Amino acid sequence: MMVHFPIAIITIGFITDIISMFYTKDACLSKMGYWLEVIGMAGAILAFGTGYFLTDPMDGEAGLIRDRHQLFATFTLITIIIGALFRIVLNYQKLDNSNLKYLSLGLFFISFILVSITGFLGGKLVFG
Repeated sequence: MMVHFPIAIITIGFITDIISMFYTKDACLSKMGYWLEVIGMAGAILAFGTGYFLTDPMDGEAGLIRDRHQLFATFTLITIIIGALFRIVLNYQKLDNSNLKYLSLGLFFISFILVSITGFLGGKLVFG
């Protein structure tokens, strides 16, 4: 179930970050969102690798859905890597409370949307 791991982690991480914006006095939620984004990036890399190297070619409608799924998985991977690395740099330079956190959150939001679409298309491949 490697493929489900980044879907869950990225989703929960993004929700945690949104909640942390309303509870600014507690840094725990923001740190949790940070680590979930980093773990989600690692999981996305592994899930992408298993899907890319271990999936057999498909024909017909399944092949079209697989191609879309792979395209969105690629976009997800790119955005989560960029977003997580950006956030690591912000955290390392102690800028995670600056206005740059909104750019980081925007990248995380895009990753969340893309991983949701990728998961939906993957579900169509398996169950449809």
